[in-house]
Order: sequence, then C-alpha cells, then structure tokens
Amino acid sequence: MSTQTDSPTDSPTARALFGPTGQIWISWAYIFIDARRQLRNRRTMIFLAVMPVMIFVAFGSAYRSSDPVMFSYIMVSMAVYGAMVAMTSIGASTSTERGQGWTRQLRLTPLHPAGYVVSKVIVALLLGVIPVALVLAVGAGMGARLSAAQWLEASLASWVCSLVFAAFGLFMGYLIPAENVMQFIGPLLAMLSFFGGLFTPVAFLPHALRVMAPYMPTYAVGEIARSPITGTGFTLAHVTLLLIWTAAFSAGTAFLFRRDTARG
Repeated sequence: MSTQTDSPTDSPTARALFGPTGQIWISWAYIFIDARRQLRNRRTMIFLAVMPVMIFVAFGSAYRSSDPVMFSYIMVSMAVYGAMVAMTSIGASTSTERGQGWTRQLRLTPLHPAGYVVSKVIVALLLGVIPVALVLAVGAGMGARLSAAQWLEASLASWVCSLVFAAFGLFMGYLIPAENVMQFIGPLLAMLSFFGGLFTPVAFLPHALRVMAPYMPTYAVGEIARSPITGTGFTLAHVTLLLIWTAAFSAGTAFLFRRDTARG
C-alpha cells in the first residue's frame, strides 16, 4: 500500500506559482486580500477615483464645445494622472507594512520576497483600471468624440504606461518612513505632473520647464497615452525614456528591498 505525500499545490495556497525552492512567487489569495483592503480605504478611493474626475471636469469643461481636441487631450491627461495616483498609492501601503514589520515576517512565510513585490505591482495594475475607466466614461458622457480605436488605444496606453509609477511608488515606499510617505508623495506627484505637461501643455510652460519636461516620466507617459488623439508621441525616444525610468525605480526598489529584508 503506497502513501501519497502532499505536494505544495495541495495546500490552501494551491492558487499560486511556485519557485524552484517551493516558495510562492505569486499568491492570488494575498493579491485579492490586498486589493480588497485598498478598495475599502476611503482616502485611497477619493484620491484615485474622485480627484481625477473632479480635476478633469473643472478644467475640461471650458473646452467641451469650443475645442473638442483639447477636451480629449485633458481627458486622457487626467486618466493618466489617476492611474499614476492609483499605482503610486501602493508605495504608501508598502511603507506602512514595513513600519509594522511585515516585510521581515515574509521570511517566515512561503511567499517569496520578490513575490511580495510582484503581488504589489499586480494590485497596482488592478487599481489603475478604476480612474482610467471613470475619467474616460465621464468624458464620453460629456461628449468626447473619439473613434472606437482611439478610445481603446488611449485607455490601454494610459493604464499600461503608468506602470512606471508602480515601480516609483514601491521605491518611495521603501525609501521614506511610513509616517511621512503620503505627505511627500502627494506633492511630488503634483510637481511631476506639472513639469511633465499633464496639467498644462508643455508649449504653455516657461522656457526652463519646457527644457526639463522631456526628461520627466510623466512627459513620456502623457505623450504616449495621448498619441491616439494627437497623432504624435508614440516614438522610440518616449518608449525608451519610460523603460529607463521603470528600470531605475525597479533597481532602486530591489536594492532597498534586499536591505530591508536582510535586517535582523
């Protein structure tokens, strides 16, 4: 009579991908719990769902009838801003969990440390859908006129390209103490958005800022996201800039994460 040894996939964490050592690389249960926790946070929901829509309505309404192209330009810019806020908000939760000693506890669980970071990025992507969908839906309700292809391309670009800010949020979450992270990240995002041409077209900025803008990650995301409307912006230079910023933030996160989890 043979005995059967339970494999890792027979455990409650069966819905997970395992690394070569048997550790969990992606825990769908953790992703679900973390996403639900973020959605229940009223402050988070206000910043990622309400604020982008309010800013769009406040600044876009003036161009609703007089300049449909500018109206759509502002709509997509605010969709990008909302996705930025949603994905960066993961940094705040990471910083809080660090302060509570959660990252150190990971060494006692099957979840691989890198899997924790990957799970956070997935949650950031899930949250990023909300502001993009809301802003574009409000824009459509207010009369934005785009082709089906433009709607699809602009929404996907606004969402996917903002992934760089998931890396940014994680980097800041490991860099700044929990009690200060949101006070720092909020104004910094606003500055990046202004300098990168999300709040004001780059052509309207002072000369010094026009020179600085093309090097901002917000500039590259905005240009690519608005390219279905403007017909320009989806260039190799902008894609390369986005990849460089993503790689830089990811490398910084990896370094700080290893340092954090290595502490005794």
